[in-house]
Amino acid sequence: MSGEERSTGWRTEFERRPLWAPWRLEYIRDIGKESGCFFCRKGGQPEKDVENFVVARGETAFLLLNAFPYNSGHVLVAPYRHVGDLSDCTSNERLEMLDLVTCLKDVMARVMHPHGFNFGFNIGEAAGAGVASHIHGHLVPRWTGDTNFMPVLADTRVVPEALEKTTELLREAWAEEYGDG
Repeated sequence: MSGEERSTGWRTEFERRPLWAPWRLEYIRDIGKESGCFFCRKGGQPEKDVENFVVARGETAFLLLNAFPYNSGHVLVAPYRHVGDLSDCTSNERLEMLDLVTCLKDVMARVMHPHGFNFGFNIGEAAGAGVASHIHGHLVPRWTGDTNFMPVLADTRVVPEALEKTTELLREAWAEEYGDG
């Protein structure tokens, strides 16, 4: 077997069939087109919260859905200020990010019924931060058995709900629980 026919289980790369997800093409084409930090841009556009998938805002930080989610409901929390490390955040920013995530976890538990959550920060490029220059955390709802055969057989993740629908669900539930925040 040549290097190009690297085995991925019972199929080679040449035997794999494509899985179509045309909605992702919009994101792929936009990668690198917009200059600057998308956290700063989206954080500074409250009038575009729905189209930017912003779930809620605080005084120093905000919550938005990840455009490239690991799972349905994968949310990012970030301060408005452009800082690259938790140590560079004020204590108010750190506290508000944790408070926002805690409140959203409760909202998600009520409306999405996950069995658990992953939460954390990737600090620095070597740690996996996709945007290392603007600190942000990830809250990922998890369901028992939510890992499936698609990543194994097709190198593809399946996210069963559109970002627009998840944003609408979480924004409405947030507003019921906490007001317009």
